[in-house]
Amino acid sequence: MAVVDASTLPREGVDREREACRALEGGHILLFPETPFELTEPERQFLLRRRQMEGGYHKNIAYRPAADRVTGVARQNQEDERRLKELLRAYSGRAVRFAASLLPRYGAKWRVDYASFRPQEEAGRRLSTHARNDLLHVDSFPTRPTHGDRIFRFFTNVNPAAPRVWRTGETFPELAERYAVSSGILSGVMRPSVARRFLSAARSAGFPVPVRPPYDEFMHRFHNFLKDNEAYQKSARAEQVQFPPGSTWMVFTDAVTHSVLSGQYALEQTFLIARESLLFPEVSPIAVLERIAGREMA
Repeated sequence: MAVVDASTLPREGVDREREACRALEGGHILLFPETPFELTEPERQFLLRRRQMEGGYHKNIAYRPAADRVTGVARQNQEDERRLKELLRAYSGRAVRFAASLLPRYGAKWRVDYASFRPQEEAGRRLSTHARNDLLHVDSFPTRPTHGDRIFRFFTNVNPAAPRVWRTGETFPELAERYAVSSGILSGVMRPSVARRFLSAARSAGFPVPVRPPYDEFMHRFHNFLKDNEAYQKSARAEQVQFPPGSTWMVFTDAVTHSVLSGQYALEQTFLIARESLLFPEVSPIAVLERIAGREMA
């Protein structure tokens, strides 16, 4: 893994998009030292005063663009509630427009997922093992299957003084070769349990029962496996990366191992990138797993 400075990309056109895709799909982080769109000082100051709801159910303050709804924020007055929704809607729109201008091949078919604001200091944050951000992992969505589409995330460090510090290193293809079979996870998801067969039958009968396909089931279990694996956490090839105040970065978090060691006040927008939009679909996590498993998994 390497951090690629966006200023090294070609200045415009197809070559700029192709080199950005090559870096991102190759397991690198694309860094913009300065956020490539406006975030005003009043907007920043308003965000720095927001507080998250107590308790473990909401990890972050979330904005759902499709529903125009904010969740996870501490109780606030009606005007602040309106202003926060307006600001998160604006950030989501700006992130979507910029990403679409840089990566139109993705934007043609992507699904715009949740945006979030992360106001808590990550260092020392008390969360369950599987929810912790300071353990190396690759992302999965346990309640929103991607069916092989890729998790692409767009971050902005809103903190005016401190960097956001990640630990990051190995990529999914490396980890899959080492652990997909030896962990027993791949064989487990390819041989559904009685409970899983029952849920699938119920869904086929028309009941609204969520069933993760084998790919999403693998990614969910693999996310937890990496966080539970103390030997891996201690021995993993990884390095620290600092994202300065006011910077923005893009990364496929389903394929780049990452953890957040410290940092407070970050904005984020998630996209689900269609497999057919990828420049190098053969290195996507689902393609890697399907080669190992010898069958389709979506």
